[in-house]
Amino acid sequence: MSAFTSRTYKSFDGLDLHYRDYAGDHAGRPVVLCLPGLTRNARDFEDLAAHLAGRGYRVLCADLRGRGLSQYAKEPMTYVPPIYVQDVAALLDAAGVQAVALIGTSLGGIIAMIMAAVMPHRLVGAVLNDIGPELDPEGMARIGQFVGKSVPVATWDEAAAAIKRGEGAFYPDFGPEDWMRQAKRRFIQMDDGRLRADYDLDIAKPFAVNFAPVNLWPFFAAFGAIPVLAVRGGISDLLSPAVFARMKEVKPDLEQATVPNRGHVPLLNEPESLPAIDRFLDRLPPKWGLFTRFRRWLAGMKFAAGLKKQSKG
Repeated sequence: MSAFTSRTYKSFDGLDLHYRDYAGDHAGRPVVLCLPGLTRNARDFEDLAAHLAGRGYRVLCADLRGRGLSQYAKEPMTYVPPIYVQDVAALLDAAGVQAVALIGTSLGGIIAMIMAAVMPHRLVGAVLNDIGPELDPEGMARIGQFVGKSVPVATWDEAAAAIKRGEGAFYPDFGPEDWMRQAKRRFIQMDDGRLRADYDLDIAKPFAVNFAPVNLWPFFAAFGAIPVLAVRGGISDLLSPAVFARMKEVKPDLEQATVPNRGHVPLLNEPESLPAIDRFLDRLPPKWGLFTRFRRWLAGMKFAAGLKKQSKG
């Protein structure tokens, strides 16, 4: 595994948030930012980050607030995408990065779509991993059944077995070592030797509030000319084939890759994922020119102003 530096930065509400920084020899290449799914953390990208750093990319892998080594929020209602977007902007400022190629898994991809709408000047491209502007109700129901619920396990073998029970159908080619790697990424060992899920269970609390569903299609359309690669697990229950196809209709230049024998979500180390990501990233500019950056910043301001007007209406 490639070496990385653990770094922290402050959120707008004073939390200490963590990210991994894989240095790379990034001259002439964009910085890559990896954002994990709802209950996941920076360790999800160990394989991908090592691969990209070996190809010369600087790679930042974030622990969102309440996950991994990031501080848990005092107010659970800050576990929502608009707040995550603010945190990501603070991370980029702390890392001294103007714009990134963002690789977003599930929730991380939703954050990417919002950024494309309100701060497109900070994206030179995006990879959406098994996420789209419309979420399949079946997958959402499944996620709702486990998020925020404690899984009592005493050993690493029990943790691996628990993950396999819930996700065995999504990774049919996994062996014992694969499930153990997933356990090591998703659980942590406490001082008394017990294991627990490596996230704040309170991230589920916003789901209990009766929010009106958000139409993400305008956010996806806001990518405009920003290059996007969409990756779908061939047996995903969250990103349906119909939505995947419609994404291509809305954005004709969208690049797509399907990973067989993967549900929600592909791990992005598969032979179908890595070459597609490599080809995509290699074509991206390291940053925007001043005029393009200003034009994208202005577009983001207009979109944000429209959202504010709608909320008041």
